[in-house]
Amino acid sequence: MHPDLRMERLDPASPSDGLTALHGIVTAQDPAGPVMSPRHFAARAGSGAAGERAETWVARDGGEVVGGHIGHYPPGDNGHLVILRLAVHPGRLREGIGTSLLDHAIGRVRADGRRVIVAEAAADGPGSAFAKGRGFALAGTESRMVLDLTAADWSGLELLRARAARSARDYSLERWTGPAGPDLLDDMARLMNGMNDEPLGDLKIEERRWNGDRIRAMEESTARTGLTTYTMVARHTATGEPAGFTQLLVDPCEGRGWAWQSSTSVLRPHRGRRLGLVLKLAAVTWFRACEPSIERVVTWNSTANPHMLAINRALGYEVLDGWNLWQLEM
Repeated sequence: MHPDLRMERLDPASPSDGLTALHGIVTAQDPAGPVMSPRHFAARAGSGAAGERAETWVARDGGEVVGGHIGHYPPGDNGHLVILRLAVHPGRLREGIGTSLLDHAIGRVRADGRRVIVAEAAADGPGSAFAKGRGFALAGTESRMVLDLTAADWSGLELLRARAARSARDYSLERWTGPAGPDLLDDMARLMNGMNDEPLGDLKIEERRWNGDRIRAMEESTARTGLTTYTMVARHTATGEPAGFTQLLVDPCEGRGWAWQSSTSVLRPHRGRRLGLVLKLAAVTWFRACEPSIERVVTWNSTANPHMLAINRALGYEVLDGWNLWQLEM
């Protein structure tokens, strides 16, 4: 424990030196990956990706911000857990600051009646060693992968897409930028519910029940970050049913040429037709034409999902590093 820390809750909607300092600390934790712009970071400090309630705290030693934690509190179907991000100034490690921050976060979680904390950390970084030492259990592993758009074999990828499309002749693709139209919300809810099939290892995460209202809340949350969403959907031509989707995200203020490959899913009745590969190839080709300044796309894949890992390798993604998912049950 660090005896001199003062915990301060932030209002991310109001700019402050505390929020700026915490943004810098979080950015310094991961120099290899994309940087969250100040707007993106403030939005995520204020709510989760699907609009979940958030709490953001910083720890001050004197007047200096030396660390902080952000907790996302899912509603309803996952009301038992909190997704936690904890960060300590890189120059202040091993002083008990992380321990004090985690004890404070645990107190906030318990006060809300929740019993599970899930956190993510680089496999070979200090965060994983800290989590293990504090009694967190390893609940899953992920590969962070990067596609270098400047070095990709675009002719080869186009041939790969043509071959894969032969298995998906009964499907058509549609795409849009930004939020889904009102007539697409129910379809997107069905497609997002398909994400419940993804392997979760030992994580105590329940299925998320998506509907049109929840999709709109997620899109409003994304709009607050300043990110632009590129969505590609596969639809069964004969019935009009949505069959699969993929999304990419770009932050015009990121400034280092990165974008994010976000969710991809194919609904169970439509699997076995190479739709995942068709969708991702079509989406990244379209995205490259729309965002010529983007050089790299980053994504995370569960190591327990060999099918999606194989698709990403076929596209040219290479492993950047490994990440661990840690879980504390109280």
